[in-house]
Formats: sequence, C-alpha cells, structure tokens
Amino acid sequence: MFLPTALLLLGTTNAKAQEEKVETTIAADIVSQYIWRGLDAGDVSLQPTLGIGYKGLSLTAWGSIGLSNPQDTKEFDLTLAYTNGGFNVGVNDYWFNEGLDPDNHYFKYDAHGTNHVFEAFVGYDFGFASLQWFTNFAGNDGENKDGKRAYSSYFEANIPFNLAGVSWTATAGAVPYATSFYDTTGFAVTNLSLKAEKEIRITDTFSIPIFGQVTGNPCSRKAYLVFGFTLQP
Repeated sequence: MFLPTALLLLGTTNAKAQEEKVETTIAADIVSQYIWRGLDAGDVSLQPTLGIGYKGLSLTAWGSIGLSNPQDTKEFDLTLAYTNGGFNVGVNDYWFNEGLDPDNHYFKYDAHGTNHVFEAFVGYDFGFASLQWFTNFAGNDGENKDGKRAYSSYFEANIPFNLAGVSWTATAGAVPYATSFYDTTGFAVTNLSLKAEKEIRITDTFSIPIFGQVTGNPCSRKAYLVFGFTLQP
C-alpha cells in the first residue's frame, strides 16, 4: 500500500516522465509509523522503492517491513502507471504475508486463496489540487453488507502549498460505501492529513528529504503523528 512519498515518485514528476530517456528511481523511506489512507498499518518501518519510467509509462516496486515490530505485516507492491500531463491511470498489485493463503505463496493468484489485492486507479493533477480514485477489482478484497465482493474504493483530494520555506500537502480522503477492507459501514471520511516536507542539506551534493505528517481518521476516531525521511542517490 503506497505511502504518499511513493505515489509522488510515480505521478507528480510529469515533465521528467515525458522525457525521451529512461528514468530510474531508487529510494527508501524510514517512517516512525506506517499510516495508509488513515489506517494504522504498522510501527517503525523500512519502505524501499525501485522504479523505472519511459515516456510517461512507469513500473514501480515498493515494499514495507517492520523494524521495531517483527510481527508487522510484510508487504510487496507492484504498480504499472501511465501519466500524460496532469492525467494518470494505472494498476496496483498489493501482496501481504497475511491473507487467504496460509502458506503465503507470492505466485498464488486463486480468486479465493490469494494474498494479492488488485486495484485500479485514475486521477488528475490540476496543479493547485489533485483528485484520485482507487477501486479493488480482484484478489483478496473486502466484503459488503451482503457478504459479497465490495469492490472496495477510496478517493482523495490533495492540495499542495508552500509556507515558511516548507512544502505542505493537505489531504482529504473517504470511502464511498461499506466494505470490510476499510472497516466501514457506509460512506466514511477516513483520512484528514497535513504533511510537511523539507530537504536537509548534508553536503553540497547530498541532502536528505524529511517529512512530518498529522493524520486524523474521523471514522475510527483515531489520530497519528508520523515522522520520516528518504534516502536516495
């Protein structure tokens, strides 16, 4: 489940993605807590990213493993995305070491026995704001009130701005209908976040991006404060 940092690597560098040359991303985040769309997904975590892009098309691998709590769910995601101007569309393949398959086999894709979740997304970046919609279409999705596949969905709006020399992003996200995947019984606002990012210069040629984020989940009535930093060449 991609953090905003990983999504930014995919979607917001539109000019770079449209260049003729192949672009490669190698990075790793270390976060004090893994919060995803307003949900608590783990404690202190290492989250590496490896991606390649060409003319707006990108393939990215992303993972998460707990550092402070070895019992945290391990995760390995693949994303195939296409960006053209402000428009983006793609597919996420989430895999977890917990799910329907007790043996945790990565290459098991049975509809009722896999640990994969397949999600499609589409969005548009207007510059002053961006909108994004996500829907699970296969794999280990949640169930609705009738016990059937929920096609669990989530949508969010992001507004970036600069203040006091720091880059900020305000996010509002919601689940439109009932699903056990997000533990909602109907329409629910699950993610109200404010994130600040700044680069700390170490030498003339090396700097470390750091970020802090406050997240509230009105649905679960929980709140989180996260700190993290990114290592990349």
